[in-house]
Amino acid sequence: MKKLIVFIIVLLPEFFLAQKMVEHQQLIWYGYYNSLKFNEKWSLNSEIQERQFYQPTAQHQLVFRTNLERKLIGDWNASVGMTYFLQNPNNPTSESNLTVPELRPDIGFGNKQKLGIVTINHRYKAEARFFHDVENNRLVGGYRFSNFRLRYQVGLDFLIWKNEREQVFVAKIKDEIMFNVGNKMVKNTFDQNRIYLAINYKINNSYAVELGYMNWFQQLKSGTDFYNRDILRFSIFHSMDLKKKKND
Repeated sequence: MKKLIVFIIVLLPEFFLAQKMVEHQQLIWYGYYNSLKFNEKWSLNSEIQERQFYQPTAQHQLVFRTNLERKLIGDWNASVGMTYFLQNPNNPTSESNLTVPELRPDIGFGNKQKLGIVTINHRYKAEARFFHDVENNRLVGGYRFSNFRLRYQVGLDFLIWKNEREQVFVAKIKDEIMFNVGNKMVKNTFDQNRIYLAINYKINNSYAVELGYMNWFQQLKSGTDFYNRDILRFSIFHSMDLKKKKND
């Protein structure tokens, strides 16, 4: 019995040190998403996202993203684009006000399947990440390549209600997992996982609004530290069909 007690006392510190450290945070995301449809094959998709901490309130991230999309055979599409990402400190109480820019060129493929009232969406994306150099808490020089990131998202859209005026209520469930690839990725090949639940209301053929909740679980470079973020999201979707306007 004494040997067992000694064994436990010796191992307990190592056990606790090996446990992951999880920091919980709360955020609000505001998003505007625009889809500019040129014809049946081509469209330009753009978005702006404002991401803020609350309790306490602080700027976290500002995102500008644009993708040129082309429909392929069947229910597949391909896209290529660029994201301009502005990153503020991950700690809302940080005394630093440094904003670090990031450039993310990306390519992706998507697939959509309709099964009755359910639509299944698959999205595959690869990003290259270029961060602005920082020295002594200030921006210096230019951008430097960091790593590649691979993303896979699966989503289910459930049709709840639809009327003759094309007004639609849809419930959404999504899960996206991301992995880091590159020589600098030693302890955090797994990057993050995002689970998303939302209600989307299509007002007409041009506008829709969405209210959702996301859980964002992210691993840091240490491999043992994580962020667990609860996020409330408000989104506006704006669709513009140039082909239809020309015909009108």
